[in-house]
Amino acid sequence: MYQYTWDAETGGLLLTSETSKFSKEPRPVYYRELDILGFDAYWNYPRNDEAPIMWAEANNYIYRGRKIASTKGGSLYTRPELVVLEESPEPDGMPLRPVDVEEMCRRNADLMETLVQETIQKIYNTYLKYRDRIDVFYVAFSGGKDSVVTLDLVQRALPHDQFKVVFGNTDMEFPTTLALVEAVQQDCAAKRISFYTASAPFSSQESWRTFGPPARKNRWCCTVHKTAPVVNLLCDIYGLKKLKAMMLTGVRADESVARSEYDDLSIGKKLSGQYSFHPILDWSSSEVFLYIYRNNLLLNEAYKMGFNRVGCIMCPNSTDKHEFIKQRCFPTDVDIYSNIIIETSRKDLSGDNAHHFLETGGWKTRYSGRELRFHENDRFEFEEGNGILRFRVVNLNSEWKEWYKTIGQIDDKHPEYLLEYAGTWRKCHLSTEGIYTIFNIENEVRSKNSIDFVSFFRSILAKSQYCIRCKTCVAECPFRNISMDGNKLSISDKCVRCHECLKVLNGCLVYNSIRGSKDVQSVKGINRYLSIGVDYEWIKQYAADHEYEPGNRKTDTMFSFLVDANMVATRTHAITEFGEFAFKFGIDKLETWALMVCNLVYATPFKWYVLNIPFDEEYTEDNLAVDMSEATAKARGEFWNGFKIL
Repeated sequence: MYQYTWDAETGGLLLTSETSKFSKEPRPVYYRELDILGFDAYWNYPRNDEAPIMWAEANNYIYRGRKIASTKGGSLYTRPELVVLEESPEPDGMPLRPVDVEEMCRRNADLMETLVQETIQKIYNTYLKYRDRIDVFYVAFSGGKDSVVTLDLVQRALPHDQFKVVFGNTDMEFPTTLALVEAVQQDCAAKRISFYTASAPFSSQESWRTFGPPARKNRWCCTVHKTAPVVNLLCDIYGLKKLKAMMLTGVRADESVARSEYDDLSIGKKLSGQYSFHPILDWSSSEVFLYIYRNNLLLNEAYKMGFNRVGCIMCPNSTDKHEFIKQRCFPTDVDIYSNIIIETSRKDLSGDNAHHFLETGGWKTRYSGRELRFHENDRFEFEEGNGILRFRVVNLNSEWKEWYKTIGQIDDKHPEYLLEYAGTWRKCHLSTEGIYTIFNIENEVRSKNSIDFVSFFRSILAKSQYCIRCKTCVAECPFRNISMDGNKLSISDKCVRCHECLKVLNGCLVYNSIRGSKDVQSVKGINRYLSIGVDYEWIKQYAADHEYEPGNRKTDTMFSFLVDANMVATRTHAITEFGEFAFKFGIDKLETWALMVCNLVYATPFKWYVLNIPFDEEYTEDNLAVDMSEATAKARGEFWNGFKIL
């Protein structure tokens, strides 16, 4: 909230009365971090945890108001490079002096007191405004500095029997976090504050082997191991069907660009019916640390090792420098997940490849299951044509009927099923071919009802075929109409078909994480348009005479394009129903190409582009990063050349 300057006398920071629009997020630096990074080879300093020795802004180290060093790079097994600007920050090589924490707090007392009282009043006013609408107020406790401060402010603002504390134990926590949580839990017991721990129904190691390791664009872990368990726990404790909870968090705007756009209070951003309130949203890290020091609160020991945030042992969003510190401080814990990454990867990780893969963070870029060593076909497939929706399912799980309650009604009194969705009934014929069950569903008219039905039916098949009882769907249901007791799934007849449970990514987080693990084993097709792209005149000519000359480089490329656009069939080269319509409507019409693009987004290169490249941003070929490690340099070059021409 306030700007700060460096105070050379105390070695600390000094808040100013000016409001800050942006903070560099300063953090205290203790001797352990300096030792881990190798600064002990340059400087002499006291080795105790009584006070920090200096401060850091990102990778820059500040001592008594002067930048005296910085770090560059680093990785899991490689120490960051040190750039030392002052080899003797103190005269005559004297030891560095710790920060005078007591005096620093005294000099900042007035501004901090103003900030604290404003925040306490805001918490209390929010409580008064919403207490008649909310079933439970709870502090989402993570063991990090921000949640420690938030909890202390809340317990000062509210009666201790009017809120709970819930720790979402991901089973991937730092050992230092678990130690702090135990201490906080004891303190809460002494103050008669209810403290609960929520966890998933299985261990993190089990989930990593089932879902595959989480990645930057596939972070199933937060939902499965934190959000869903917390919501389910609170509902169970209070016996609620529809949870109305106010979650008080330690989220701060300065932590990230995304969080800078948060409002103090929001409804339904995480889960339906849940309010999120961020009391210290406008606080900077300088104010957080000052509050901790001033009130002698517990500080997670991980901060003294050099971490600016405390999360999971192995996180795809972790920075390179933090990767190194984790490996140095918690090698046994890190190795557990490193081994799972190697075990589950489809890549050739023999010899030094495994070390390189972990070192470069290659596992963090995974998008789907194609990089995983899961030797199975997708458990259901879908195709559409001639007024029929065809779903081919491996070892059909009978739970699909229970899940269908979230869509509509089933009438199975006829020789064939009748499936109802939003007032429209469809005939459905089931047949078997060995381990496969075939759904042939009539679908004569393409409409919004039809499109929604396909999407939702795919979701219920994903749920029935891939469910491992992570209970995310239970948490997503705003009316608690879904229950999973052991292996039994039950969906109440009172289901209002709000479809919240079906909006989970691709229907099921397991399916979303591992889909395509067999069908897309490599980047085959990424350069299917070669370096020549597709010429409009070729397609125009093909529309006129429908002649295809296999073996010709240009026409082969054009044919691949038409297959991806669903204009012609893959094997028979026959023109599809859509192709006939498109050619008849006119290949020169903009509307025709718009419809073709809708089909093209499911093709390998276009789909990758749509899913991975943010809109409204300029990119060059050089700064577009794509995981093409299995493609040759020539293939990668042709892929980009083809894209330019297209």
